[in-house]
Amino acid sequence: MTAYRAVELDVPAAWLGALTASFAVVPLLLAVPSGQATDRFGERRVMLAGAVLFVLAAVVFATGRGGAAGLVVGSVVLGTGHLLSVVAQQAAVANSAGPGRFDTAFGHYTFAASLGQAAGPALITVLGGSGALPDSRPVFLAATVLAVVLLGVTAVLRTPARVSAGAAAEAGGMGALLRLPGLLRALTVSCVVLAAVDITLVYLPALGAERGLAAGAVGLLLTLRALASMTSRLLLGRLVRLAGRRRLMIGSVALSAVAMGAVAVPMPLPATSVLVLLLGLGLGVGQPLTMSWLAEVAPPGSRGRAMSLRLTGNRLGQVLLPSAVGLLAAGFGAAGVLWASAGALAAVGVAARRLAVDGHPGPQG
Repeated sequence: MTAYRAVELDVPAAWLGALTASFAVVPLLLAVPSGQATDRFGERRVMLAGAVLFVLAAVVFATGRGGAAGLVVGSVVLGTGHLLSVVAQQAAVANSAGPGRFDTAFGHYTFAASLGQAAGPALITVLGGSGALPDSRPVFLAATVLAVVLLGVTAVLRTPARVSAGAAAEAGGMGALLRLPGLLRALTVSCVVLAAVDITLVYLPALGAERGLAAGAVGLLLTLRALASMTSRLLLGRLVRLAGRRRLMIGSVALSAVAMGAVAVPMPLPATSVLVLLLGLGLGVGQPLTMSWLAEVAPPGSRGRAMSLRLTGNRLGQVLLPSAVGLLAAGFGAAGVLWASAGALAAVGVAARRLAVDGHPGPQG
């Protein structure tokens, strides 16, 4: 929506890149400090800080003051608020869920996040009007109201008791986390899966355009992928109980790799729809599974830092992997990018075979 606001304000094209980067770069720079703040001050305080920044950013966007510079500042504030909220929320989920319930808890958490991402764009349709350029002011005013609601809910939210300073010190610092067996493999799986989701969102429409698919058909494919991912996340606890975390992780990544590679092959729309459904089911599992594994292996008092490490890896993957596969597949069109992404998924699927993620799951209600 900020891009539409930029167009309304006649922001030069050169500023659009800065606008995008201002939101994305902040998590890379502040992710680890936000995790440290969460472990030190508690999840609720950090979530409150994030909610306050959401309100401030929404007000900046709604008023439109400051022109291009104001939009960049608003994006930085929004990116920081989003970062603080996400890291603290994930740490709160980890510290609230009892042993053996991490998979269910993070499955529900990521389902709720997906639901919000699906509902958010509906504001543009409902409030933005029917023109080619939607009216952004009503949308941002609604976003301001939602941000205030978020602040109010966060203010009364009950979070787990803070870990004592002694226990937090015993948990060790970043060095101790980085030495956890399998951490780098798990972070790699997480960032490649998330980057694959982004690549799907960009290159599936490009593939449709190359093959003459109607925009409505492409929209249907993207909706099917999102719904399939939401379904696998909602049922994650039961899936782990049936298959085990390690088998589910390997199987979901393998399913994603095969489906993504096959989607790039020309075929009728019904067959492509089935493949996109399978792709969504596979891609929906990777993020909550790595969250639950980190919550299980990270000592109490260091889970904020553990989640911030995962977020840092995800952001790096979102920046580097699409660029890399785009270069490798140059000249082969959207299909080449999807095939290269399928290869990356297959590679991390093989790496995940050596990842001990099952632990002692217990019941997954």
